[in-house]
Amino acid sequence: MASFNEIKDMVSVVRNIDLKSVLKLIGAIEDKFDKTKWHTCQGVLSISGTKFINWNQYVGGGGAIDLIIHLKNYDFKTAVLWLSDNFPYDAIKSSPEIKNISKQELKIPKRDNTKLPKVVNYLVNVRCIPSSLIKYLINSHQLYADPRGNAVFLLLGKEKTVVGAELKGCNNIRWQGMSGGSKKDLGCFYIMKSKSMIVLCESAIDAISYFVLNPNSLAVSTSGANPNPVWLKLFINKGFDIYCGFDSDKVGDNLAKNMIDLYPTVRRLRPPKHDWNDVLINKIKR
Repeated sequence: MASFNEIKDMVSVVRNIDLKSVLKLIGAIEDKFDKTKWHTCQGVLSISGTKFINWNQYVGGGGAIDLIIHLKNYDFKTAVLWLSDNFPYDAIKSSPEIKNISKQELKIPKRDNTKLPKVVNYLVNVRCIPSSLIKYLINSHQLYADPRGNAVFLLLGKEKTVVGAELKGCNNIRWQGMSGGSKKDLGCFYIMKSKSMIVLCESAIDAISYFVLNPNSLAVSTSGANPNPVWLKLFINKGFDIYCGFDSDKVGDNLAKNMIDLYPTVRRLRPPKHDWNDVLINKIKR
């Protein structure tokens, strides 16, 4: 988890991210007639430089952090981390400060096996993921517990090199984030039995849940709401059947639309519940 000083360093960088780039990333739709207006899950927004106003709710703000807090109902720290996680992309690569963040040393959390029972209990009894699959992920070194009791899902790149990690809090607070220096453009968390069908999900837990429901697949996490992960084009070029399995909400639908606009061969696979873990929980508990 990022320290106070790391968060402080991020703030001055991410607050200046172009608002239109943020809106595009979360799947907002630009108005056809008024280029200052955007249609979002929270209503119609108008953008003027670094300022925005929501005409449906009559509220506004300034900067990318305020925008994400408004659109995703995040607290300040979570909004900063989300922006930092999701923007080593073209919109801000030209900024010297962003270049420094993108070169940040990878800091994978330490392993703490004493916290592993807590993580396993959460994933098995709360998230309804089979214990046999959790054991497999642990034994294959894709999953472990850190000293804070978070579940750590490793992002793997070429030759299974660790390039980052998704972190998930295993208590009553629904917290998730990325380890410092994670390079989501170089790899991802995935679980597979075959490559005949590739399904993209928003998180490691969703990818695992989809795999439980459909074991003859390759389930991949985009580690956040991203309609254009850098590695996606590699799968496209190899001719795999690829499905966008983002959440069943306005943001997920808009993200899927943006992805399909970029890559017309990708097809939408909408979860019948809000996300694939909700589908799995419903199937196990009914």
